[in-house]
Amino acid sequence: YFIQSNLRMNLGKCLQNLARSSPRLHRLTALSPRHLNTTPFLLHETPETPQPETHEPETHFGYQTVPESEKEEKVREVFEKVADSYDLMNDTMSLGVHRLWKDAFVRAAAPAPHFKCLDVAGGTGDIAFRLHRYMRNIDSVTEPVTVCDINSEMLRVGQNRAEQAGTSPHFTWVEGNAEQLDLPDDFFDLYTIAYGIRNCTHVDKVLAEAYRVLKPGGRFMCLEFSEVPNPIISQIYDRYSFDVIPVLGQVVAGDFESYQYLVESIRKFPNQETFAEMIAEAGFSVVEYDNLSFGVTAIHSGYKL
Repeated sequence: YFIQSNLRMNLGKCLQNLARSSPRLHRLTALSPRHLNTTPFLLHETPETPQPETHEPETHFGYQTVPESEKEEKVREVFEKVADSYDLMNDTMSLGVHRLWKDAFVRAAAPAPHFKCLDVAGGTGDIAFRLHRYMRNIDSVTEPVTVCDINSEMLRVGQNRAEQAGTSPHFTWVEGNAEQLDLPDDFFDLYTIAYGIRNCTHVDKVLAEAYRVLKPGGRFMCLEFSEVPNPIISQIYDRYSFDVIPVLGQVVAGDFESYQYLVESIRKFPNQETFAEMIAEAGFSVVEYDNLSFGVTAIHSGYKL
């Protein structure tokens, strides 16, 4: 306040002196210091133009909601953790029934010895080995089975198993993303994916890629956990899934969270009818499914015609 008062007085005296030397400024002397606005100027930052908010699409990771860009890495981490104990855990969780489901799946696929087969998300080789055995039972000369998986650790497990069995020449191992396969168009007779498609971020892109790499007349087949329609069996199944499987994961593999995710991912996957519709929308014909074990798992099939 003291500084502002002095400024007013000094400005007033200056104007009076100027008025004496210049009549044209005489009228300014009528302005007393109190009429002068001596409020100091304030520097203001120019406000930034607000940028429109960009919202990255989100998806599910089990029951969590995550940005789409993060899901692939999170799934990769899960399977890197469980790779070495994956088959043991499958036996433990399903009491060995998963082996029967996979056998039924390959019998339904019924590949001929000359078929070019692609097994996606099949790193440990469970389906690929069955496909090879099925074809060898028909003819000793067969086409190699191509195994594709996004996870190098899962592929390592499968390759080691093939080497131990002395069957390595019958398989080609490819590290790749099911949503963007680095494989030729119209090349394969049979495309299989077992318990892998629910872990993909964009199921529609996986189906589109399957359609692209299959020959005209080729067959798409998927084995995946599904919805149990019977309410009583469904309740028992849910209790077992959520209360037992993650605990088994901790005991057998030392990993509770990964198996909790696997259980949750099953519940987030479309039911049989919805998934069948998605397969048809991807361009496949003669789309059908068969439930196994009351719908705990289902075999889906479609042809590229």
